[in-house]
Amino acid sequence: MDDKSKITVVIDVMGSDKGPATIVKGACQALEDSADLVVCLVGDESSIKAALEENGAPMDRVRIVGTTDVITNYDHPVAAIQKKTDASLVKALTILRDDPACVGLVNAGSTGALLVGSMMFLSNPGERVRPALAAVLPAENGGFVCLVDTGANIDCLPSMLVQFAHQGSQFMKDMYRLENPKVGLLSNGAEETKGNKLVKETHLVLKEDKTINFVGNIEGTNALSGDCDVLVCDGFAGNQVLKNSEGIARRIIMDIVKYAKQTGEPKFMALVQHLMATYDFNSLGGGIVLGVTKPVIKAHGAANEASIRNTVKMLVNLAHNKNIYV
Repeated sequence: MDDKSKITVVIDVMGSDKGPATIVKGACQALEDSADLVVCLVGDESSIKAALEENGAPMDRVRIVGTTDVITNYDHPVAAIQKKTDASLVKALTILRDDPACVGLVNAGSTGALLVGSMMFLSNPGERVRPALAAVLPAENGGFVCLVDTGANIDCLPSMLVQFAHQGSQFMKDMYRLENPKVGLLSNGAEETKGNKLVKETHLVLKEDKTINFVGNIEGTNALSGDCDVLVCDGFAGNQVLKNSEGIARRIIMDIVKYAKQTGEPKFMALVQHLMATYDFNSLGGGIVLGVTKPVIKAHGAANEASIRNTVKMLVNLAHNKNIYV
């Protein structure tokens, strides 16, 4: 396989809760999944090399870019991006922007810095597009729901939610090859008259937009029913839906584990394994930044190697689908 047939994913190995070794291990596992994948690992060079040696990585498909600085969760996002020019995130975004072979970026560090950096480095020239953070969650019907926005934009205008609808719809076309994704609007009732001022005004605009498949308001109880493929909301509400879903899933899994241990029933342990594979954030990859020129995925701060592996899989899938990412 020649170099032109390979794709490169940039991975910022710094800033996560578990440290560079875990991120590199996940990258090595992703290399085992895709023969056409190259990973560009950005961060502390000695830590990267040590982790690569420990995992027996195929070095012909690894690039290392050493850096001397890191952006933490305690840094002000804008100031850090502007001043920490040798930080791993800044270097990673620069590589993604400038290298045509790079198809996306994975980062498990500061969410704020990643969003700011994505806007600064990967905005469409001349377009006023508001990037949003989306999460892909499992639906009751066996499919997936793209929840957007999940925290990047707390105070929104109707025009922003309309943008999110288009961004989420395009993502689901690219990621899951859905021809006409169903778009819903999060509200406190399914009726057109329900919702706050933002929801009501946005509903009117989406209803008249013939370029998307708007199916109306969706209540929180049906957020993951599969009634829609894209669920649009402001970042405050979306973040609550996301974290409540994670919390409830974790609580249910813990109760089943406790019961399985008490009864010794093997079938319950099999159920636990199924639920973990379906609902654990490490199995779902990460949140994806929409509205930028190349895909950027924010992995959970506590992501393990499986999570990093799955975020890279998302990017490889998008690249193979030859998406036009907007």
